[in-house]
Amino acid sequence: MKLVRFGASGKEKPGLVDEDGTIRDLSGIIQAIDADVLSDRALARLAKIKPSSLPAVPARTRLGSPVPMPYNFIAVGMNYADHAAETGMPTPKEPILFTKSPGSLCGPNDDVRIPKGSRKLDWEVELAFVIGKGGDHIPRKTALDHIAGYMICNDVSERAFQMEGTGQWLKGKSAPTLGPCGPWLVTRDEIANPQKLGLWLDVDGKRMQTGSTANMIFPVRDLVAYVSRFLTLLPGDIVTTGTPPGVGMGRNPKVFLKAGNVMTLGIDGLGAQRQKVVRPRA
Repeated sequence: MKLVRFGASGKEKPGLVDEDGTIRDLSGIIQAIDADVLSDRALARLAKIKPSSLPAVPARTRLGSPVPMPYNFIAVGMNYADHAAETGMPTPKEPILFTKSPGSLCGPNDDVRIPKGSRKLDWEVELAFVIGKGGDHIPRKTALDHIAGYMICNDVSERAFQMEGTGQWLKGKSAPTLGPCGPWLVTRDEIANPQKLGLWLDVDGKRMQTGSTANMIFPVRDLVAYVSRFLTLLPGDIVTTGTPPGVGMGRNPKVFLKAGNVMTLGIDGLGAQRQKVVRPRA
């Protein structure tokens, strides 16, 4: 099942995608895609609904993030050895965790706004998962059972904010629109193995990133268990799992985003995103 949120920013309604790719309006059945909806039992109830019984949503209606603003938006750094190498960082011995502000979250095709003072804006296609069943100290063997579904995240990063000055990654990851997610949340029953998914990202039609989740240093199962050692994961929380090589910071010469650039990116089975980079607000 593919779950979406559609409509104007801040006024999104819940929906699902039928077999023909048409978005169907779920707002007559549920109010939001929230903790109550993301449990296994609630998702099983939704899966029994005949999509054709739901109103169709007009084509080209804006999509928001498939889940609303989470309590926690956790990210994993340097989770592909070849990405760590291209940035001159050592391969980590345990997951590197940082946070993105939930306020960075936006829709999959929304414009990405250059933060004020930005000099080194970069791209990162990533597999993200959404927690359905919360908990802490989650055992590795049952970790995947805590996931409601998977989606794409573009972990847009301002490298000067992230790496220079005091070098705190939060600062380079958290400006508004630096966290496009979606287009939809694919429930975990449709993803047989999250470690066998291809990822790609283009800038202005030029391929920049090509990778596979098979090359993660720490797979999804390990990340659920590891993150939950340090905080309680809650239903609706997002964890984005790291990026393969090909980021702008890792190129020679380095390449960074400018106003007018268009990013397109996708992951097998999870759809695709498109964002235009625009100037900061005055």
